[in-house]
Amino acid sequence: MDQLFAAFSALTGPVPLFFIALGTILGIVIGAIPGLGPAMLIALLLPLTFYMESVHALILLVSIYVGAISGGLISAALLKMPGTPAAIMTTLDAYPLAMKGQASRALSLGVVASFAGGMISWIFLAAMSPPLAELALHFGPYEFLALVIMALVLISAVSGGAMLKGLLGGLFGVSIAMVGPDAASGIIRLNFGIDELNAGFRLLPTLLGLFVVSQLIEMLIKDQMPVQQARASAWDILRNTGDMLKHWRNCLRSSLIGTWIGVLPGVGSAVASIVAYSVTRNVSKNKQEFGTGAEEGIVASESANNAAVNGALVPLIALGIPGSVVDAILIGALIVHDLQPGPGLFREQPQIAYGIIAAALIANVIMFAFMITCSGYIAKVARIPKHLLLPAILVFCVIGVYTTTNRFFDIWIMLGFGLIGYILRRSGVPIGTVVLGFILAPIAESQLRNGLMLYNGAILPLFTRPIALTFVIASIAMLAWPLLGRLIQGPSRRSRTVE
Repeated sequence: MDQLFAAFSALTGPVPLFFIALGTILGIVIGAIPGLGPAMLIALLLPLTFYMESVHALILLVSIYVGAISGGLISAALLKMPGTPAAIMTTLDAYPLAMKGQASRALSLGVVASFAGGMISWIFLAAMSPPLAELALHFGPYEFLALVIMALVLISAVSGGAMLKGLLGGLFGVSIAMVGPDAASGIIRLNFGIDELNAGFRLLPTLLGLFVVSQLIEMLIKDQMPVQQARASAWDILRNTGDMLKHWRNCLRSSLIGTWIGVLPGVGSAVASIVAYSVTRNVSKNKQEFGTGAEEGIVASESANNAAVNGALVPLIALGIPGSVVDAILIGALIVHDLQPGPGLFREQPQIAYGIIAAALIANVIMFAFMITCSGYIAKVARIPKHLLLPAILVFCVIGVYTTTNRFFDIWIMLGFGLIGYILRRSGVPIGTVVLGFILAPIAESQLRNGLMLYNGAILPLFTRPIALTFVIASIAMLAWPLLGRLIQGPSRRSRTVE
């Protein structure tokens, strides 16, 4: 604890505070622009940190991470375009609420939930890193597989009542994830003779095409502006922050879910948001409101995805295991600065380890202050004329894709998935379920292959290992619960009709 206090003392100087504030603000702005994101910005800035002090370089990059996940809320609420994958679930309710003329309310709920999720998860990061990291080590491949199965089952819960279309969308996402190298043998499959598909469809162009470009096409064809009535001043946002008190149980539950999922390596903020949103919807008394502007959905998604950021720092610092793409880049930053991530970091360079932990808290506070005071100004992007806004967003998407992959082919992939996404929208298939299937399928396949190799081809441990069995039972229960509800409601409706 003394070392943590020493880290806070060291970071309160003008230079460290400047880097934390700079990183947080840059992260928020980048996160609010569809097509850009923390991974791209951190990767671009990494070479610039070569000649910086190690502590300053790492707190700058960590602050960008914290700010970007929160910044995705702005475009999700006002443009129906998640600035980051972690804001996918936020889009489902924040945008409908903004379209009802309550943009400031949607932003204030999201900002406070982000701050609360970050603070709750930081407590775990600071106080429980060793035990949480040790517990995560008990997760084998079948535990991860069971967790992903549960997330795939939850797709039906986020489909706005259209379970069949939601599952079809999820299966489509799984199918496009199958293109590329086999997880075990490395053999190229389903590339249809196109060499550029040897590595499969990359996440960024696929995500931007399905979500952003398809939305641009819809806005262009329908002559639709994003949120004309969105007026979110700092006073409006501050005035609505008190309403979070009635959502404190949801916020606490979702933050704990986000923290735990963030600790699990390779899962990430997007999955944390999915699980928290789905759990909240399943326990809510107002399930029919989700997808139409439910405040509970905004709180669940934003508190979970921000909690996952600090949760993901636990295995990164304590074990040297990345919890997401951004964490993988941060590990690269540690190595670039001749630092060895893992338990030895606390022993050999405690000022770095505890500096990262302290910077995560300070960045969360700066994020809250900046989002409260400046979200209204950033929100004015929603009132930019369409003939200026739409080309600018498309340009950012193209820049984001090309700078990440350095391939023009991925730009065509993005545009192609934009057309597919528009067709799916017109057909009533939820775009979110396609992306969820695409993200989760490689994780499920990889863990299944690892489990089969580890247990000599046996699938039985999926049902005999306690943690894996718990996730399987939870998946079955969540899949059966809506069906049981309909069966129970059926006789009661018939009896009322007879009466």
